[in-house]
Amino acid sequence: MLFLIGCGVETRGAQRPREARQAMIDALSASGPHPSLGDEARVFDRLAGTWDCDYTFYAKNGSVRHAKGEINFGWIIDGRAMQDIWITYPAKGKDERGIGTTIRFFDHKLKKWRIVFVSPAYDALVTLQGGVEGNAIVLRGVDDQGTSLRWSFNDIQPNSFTWRGETSGDGGKTWTLEEEHHMTRRS
Repeated sequence: MLFLIGCGVETRGAQRPREARQAMIDALSASGPHPSLGDEARVFDRLAGTWDCDYTFYAKNGSVRHAKGEINFGWIIDGRAMQDIWITYPAKGKDERGIGTTIRFFDHKLKKWRIVFVSPAYDALVTLQGGVEGNAIVLRGVDDQGTSLRWSFNDIQPNSFTWRGETSGDGGKTWTLEEEHHMTRRS
């Protein structure tokens, strides 16, 4: 039902633009893992929260680049999935941050965690799957060029962990470290 107010028109129950945009975020968010995840919830639940990051990138030419940033992990979709947002702060002389997001969920049929990482600024879309291996979380997949990928969460402590991104051009016989990021939980 429309109501005329002064010179403008207002709809009863209509949300303002900011509220409408925030409604999607509010509906997406969950306070914790869904009970159906059982013990599998602990795999990633320990990462929930905000982490300060020291990013390290290793180029094929041997050069090394460092950057600062943060990662935010949180449960979404009624606690059936977890999402993170990786942010690299703008480098000196640049205006834009680097940003990407991962959505992960436990596939009960495969008995594995499946993830999708998206970074539109870099035209990146990566899918991997895996789970706990020893004291680490290890995810494997293949990129658009057919290169094997191994992403792992290592040395996981309550207030720190190390993330590694590795590639293999020989089907996993040998691995090259391309990224190693050290995370510290923000208090």
